[in-house]
Amino acid sequence: MSRPVVLATTGGTVWLTGLSGAGKTTVAGALQDLLSARGLRVYLLDGDDLREGLNADLGFDESDRTENVRRLGEVALLFARFGHLAVVGAISPYAAGRRAVRDRHLALGVRFVEVYVATPLEVCEARDPKGLYARARRGELALFTGTSAPYEPPESPELVLTTAGTPEEAALEVLATMQAAGLVGSALLPGTG
Repeated sequence: MSRPVVLATTGGTVWLTGLSGAGKTTVAGALQDLLSARGLRVYLLDGDDLREGLNADLGFDESDRTENVRRLGEVALLFARFGHLAVVGAISPYAAGRRAVRDRHLALGVRFVEVYVATPLEVCEARDPKGLYARARRGELALFTGTSAPYEPPESPELVLTTAGTPEEAALEVLATMQAAGLVGSALLPGTG
């Protein structure tokens, strides 16, 4: 007789980075649904949402973008250190900022998985769900990542993800990477052993 299993975790952070329109929020939402359905405590931290509240005082120059990423990392740590999975979806354009977040997690013994949502710029521009690329190309937005501000792709993320399939398929790829990194494992349901 097979025993039902759920996923288990001691907490950690999954950080999805990529250009605007790459699919970070969509994949992060599908991942949140997938993990929640398997019994895990998951909290989604969307970069845009935090820019409207916690980080509303920040602009878009390099210094403010770096601080934005640092704050996102600290909020993720709060959840992760209490046994939750923090799923972060944020452009986070600078490699040094992402590395600092990873290093802080690791220094505190908290697992961290970086996922590069590697959607090409031309695809992101074609999607342009918020009309931001069009505004940037017209000169209405200064310092827009991918056009007038840099994006530094991760050099060694745990996963380079394309969004050619469905969001659910992408979420399963992320889950497999999380399992390989030891961020989640499986455990017997209570009372089945």
